[in-house]
Amino acid sequence: MSALLEMSDVHCSIGKHEVISGASLDIREGELICLLGANGAGKSSLFKTISGIIKPWQGTITFEGEVISRKSADKIVRMGIALCPEGRKLFPRLSVKKNLMMGAYSRHREKADNAAALRDVYELFPILEERSEQDAGTLSGGEQQMLAIGRSLMCRPRLLLLDEPSLGLAPLIVTKIMETITGINRKGVTIFLSEQNASMALAISSRGYVLENGHIVLEGTAEELAGNDEVKKAYIGA
Repeated sequence: MSALLEMSDVHCSIGKHEVISGASLDIREGELICLLGANGAGKSSLFKTISGIIKPWQGTITFEGEVISRKSADKIVRMGIALCPEGRKLFPRLSVKKNLMMGAYSRHREKADNAAALRDVYELFPILEERSEQDAGTLSGGEQQMLAIGRSLMCRPRLLLLDEPSLGLAPLIVTKIMETITGINRKGVTIFLSEQNASMALAISSRGYVLENGHIVLEGTAEELAGNDEVKKAYIGA
């Protein structure tokens, strides 16, 4: 099976600091892949590079066989890649519904299509429909994360990049979010999940990559990584 997304020897920098150094990986359609790494390893930078926010100065990124390395972020969204960023990046003074509709902006679909996408998000997260007219900034942390994921689903992505969705959430909420991510994947959305919570990420993923200082240092099945002594020591605490 050919890769849905492929990165080959990708380097990128922020200012004079190289944040991604020769990264190569592939994601096949329908997979749920995790990206493990400590804070500051470059996980967010890798996701921003895939989504067109950071431009690589070397290497190639392809999506469905088309080179996207130099495309603008809005074109990449229209091609089917959505980023749910670390920290949620919501519009706190806008309503839940308006935040969700911002996620559909780049696709320029008919109103009926956007309404259908909104219904799907409300079905996935019923609490968001209950709070549709409430300002996003007044939601709990777990509800805000649901809203961030829902907003990213409004553009009907083929590939969803989830950057640290469990960050700052209580354990019971983390479990609920991870169950939801698994459900989204079962509905056909390919997912690339960045997580510091390695044990939780590996439990729901089929494969994974480990990133250290902008380098991919390990890859393997979730079972292989979970059983790796270095991974256990560095990320699982075993």
